[in-house]
Amino acid sequence: MSNQFLTVPLSNPDTKAHARQCAITINNVMDGKLNSTGEITLTASSTTTTLSDARIGLNSVLLFMPQTANARTALNGLYITGRGSGSCTINHPSSTDTDQDLSYVIIG
Repeated sequence: MSNQFLTVPLSNPDTKAHARQCAITINNVMDGKLNSTGEITLTASSTTTTLSDARIGLNSVLLFMPQTANARTALNGLYITGRGSGSCTINHPSSTDTDQDLSYVIIG
């Protein structure tokens, strides 16, 4: 399935083109192609890392997937505080490892 439309304009004078854009986007969403992912590296030798992403809001749920063994270790004890408009604080165990790489999904 084509991934050419990540967002659909609210209106389009060409109704056929607009319907096609809507259908492609809905099909992509049904196939799990959501535009709500990102990547972050936890700050070394710190217990907090700020995640800045315009899609984060007060009611957002953030899901994390480790990309390295050191990130997997950091998941034990990881929690989120300070969710707000466009950012949150990731609280995590302090480690000198610089490869604590996580992928994330924002829902809501």
